[in-house]
Amino acid sequence: MRKTILASAIGALLALSACSDNTAPTQVAGSSASSSSEVTMSNPFFQPSSLQYQAPNFAVIQDEHFMPAFEEGIKRHMAEIEAIATNPEPATFDNTFVAMEKSGDMLTRVSRVFYNLVGTDSNEARRKLQTELAPKMAVHSDNINLNPQLFARIKKVYDNRNELQLDAESLRLVEVYYERFVRSGAELTEEQKTAIRALNEEHSTLTTKFGQNLLAETRRIAVLVDDEAQLDGLSASQITAAANAASAAGHEGKYQLNITNTTRQPILTSLNNRELRQRVWEASAYRATSGENDNTQIVARLAQLRAERARLLGYDNWASYGLEAQMAKTPQAVFDMLGSMVPAVIANTKQEQAAIQAMVKERGGEFEVQPWDWEYYAEFVRQAKYDLDENEVKEYFEFNRVLKDGVFYTMNRFYGIRFEPRPDLPVYHPDVEAYEVFDADGSSLAIFYADYFAREGKRGGAWMSSFVGQSHLLENKPVVVNVMNIPKAPAGEPTLISFDHTTTIFHEIGHGIHGMFSNVKYPTLAGTSVSRDFVEFPSTFEEDWAHHPDIIGNYARHYKTGEAIPAELLEKVIRSRSFNQGFDTLEYMSAALLDMEWHSLSADEPLQDPAAFEAAALKKHGVDLAAVPPRYKSNFFSHSMGGGYSAGYYAYMWSEILAADAFAYVQSRGGLTRENGDHYRKNILEVGNTRPTMDSYRAFRGQDPSTDGLLIRRGLKTKVD
Repeated sequence: MRKTILASAIGALLALSACSDNTAPTQVAGSSASSSSEVTMSNPFFQPSSLQYQAPNFAVIQDEHFMPAFEEGIKRHMAEIEAIATNPEPATFDNTFVAMEKSGDMLTRVSRVFYNLVGTDSNEARRKLQTELAPKMAVHSDNINLNPQLFARIKKVYDNRNELQLDAESLRLVEVYYERFVRSGAELTEEQKTAIRALNEEHSTLTTKFGQNLLAETRRIAVLVDDEAQLDGLSASQITAAANAASAAGHEGKYQLNITNTTRQPILTSLNNRELRQRVWEASAYRATSGENDNTQIVARLAQLRAERARLLGYDNWASYGLEAQMAKTPQAVFDMLGSMVPAVIANTKQEQAAIQAMVKERGGEFEVQPWDWEYYAEFVRQAKYDLDENEVKEYFEFNRVLKDGVFYTMNRFYGIRFEPRPDLPVYHPDVEAYEVFDADGSSLAIFYADYFAREGKRGGAWMSSFVGQSHLLENKPVVVNVMNIPKAPAGEPTLISFDHTTTIFHEIGHGIHGMFSNVKYPTLAGTSVSRDFVEFPSTFEEDWAHHPDIIGNYARHYKTGEAIPAELLEKVIRSRSFNQGFDTLEYMSAALLDMEWHSLSADEPLQDPAAFEAAALKKHGVDLAAVPPRYKSNFFSHSMGGGYSAGYYAYMWSEILAADAFAYVQSRGGLTRENGDHYRKNILEVGNTRPTMDSYRAFRGQDPSTDGLLIRRGLKTKVD
């Protein structure tokens, strides 16, 4: 997932309707000019970092630096915006659009660091500050997007854009700014602007609270086990990790099973104790539904609030508003795409369920398969069908080999780039590693941070973000981070990972190079600043290299002997890719449909009860299989309710159509060659949002995408007709 950081998208820059507040920063009572100067000199955010490419100097950044930097950054940014808006000279592209692109550098700098750390290395002080900042940043965003003088200048240039002889990228910038200001409410009446300001401030506060509740809830619902015997089925390394987790949480002598971000829990594949499997699943599935971290009312109000905002802006519902700016364009297009797949997916899933139910009976069970049984018994079905033991497979997927001999090797083969360790660059946590990325011609391209291991204070999931965005205008080279939550092996032991984690590392590097290969002038159009249903295309495209024979043969080596994965075992791994695809696809589609239904509500609808609404939505679309719940339930659906992918979770499958078609096209042209990599890079990865995304795809592919590649990738079709 490409992480949309509120303030990054903000400071980087106002056109992205992401935030800041024009409230003038207040000086601490009794402070003198000299003490203020000392604060300025000692605060690392008051000037660009002196490290390469302005990489953050984590060696000197302290929590007490953030609020003064936000206050001063907001003050400076608003002063710059006011100067643009009140410029007595006639509006021009340079004195309006270029000036806005250059504004807010300090706010962008502190925002990118702070919001990245809130997600990756949170603590009580940072969460408190995040809560304080949420309404301030919403107000600041509105003070820009709803500024009538500023919009008048934007509109003046926009109306005359075809007579200004602008180059294509500059013309695109004008159109993107104008559209975003209009969609933010720039054309509303003053009364409507007052209303939308209130909604935006409440929305920012609630989404922040939603995320903080989940982070706190993740700690609270970890499952404690008293007796090691109950952990039968787990490896010695997993048991040691559970003991260490319990000890770190103050439960010496016990075992702690931490809960990951999705409804399904990977550990259920191995646990032999059915009662414990149920405890783990229920801890996951019912999180944030009661107690001090209850998100029930927040979910209901967020859905209603978004509908109210959409109505103010002239739309039937939030989905209609959100999708207008995406490739899909309309909610119906999304419902049609997902709905057309439901019959085949349900049929496939029921076949899988029958095979699993038969395995339950074969192994002496006398119960109907439940969600906490599915993956456990599916593993036995997999073993029987493919003679494949997941634990045996993991022995060939040691983390460092996967990253360096798999992911980095692929990037070198396909694009010519190389990753060189930079241990001299400070990092924000000991588990994080810094790399400098060099292009094929030997020139330095970017700084890349690798943050792959789960830990306390990190939110669940996987994502990419940036500390510095690429821009020729600002002379910035990218500084990018990839984040995951892979369970780290105990000290002294190798971290063996699943093939799912392996493909996710490839997925996230796809986002990473989308940011690092960016080759555009204006920061607003750079890198991953594309529609949600396109941004997951470059990442999903890279996933399929994980099982490409030339790649997997290079990195899949036994962690003890270094021997390559046997050809027979490798063939089983590749053939088993289509296994359990009914379950995988259905749990995703259920979540995507649930997200769409929440955001198809009109502003006239009353507050909904999330559990009842969820059940009705799944039944409406015929995806209500009890044994296969949605990948995310409403109360912990961060993509949807956290805001970044509201009415947008469908984007993964929409993007997968592009990715599968593109990968098949590359294979038809010779596969893993620099010629193919350079062609893909030039037409997809370098151009950001400098042109409509489908234009970029057609420039690469020569035609619109076909769904054949997706059907083959999902195991629903064996060959192209």
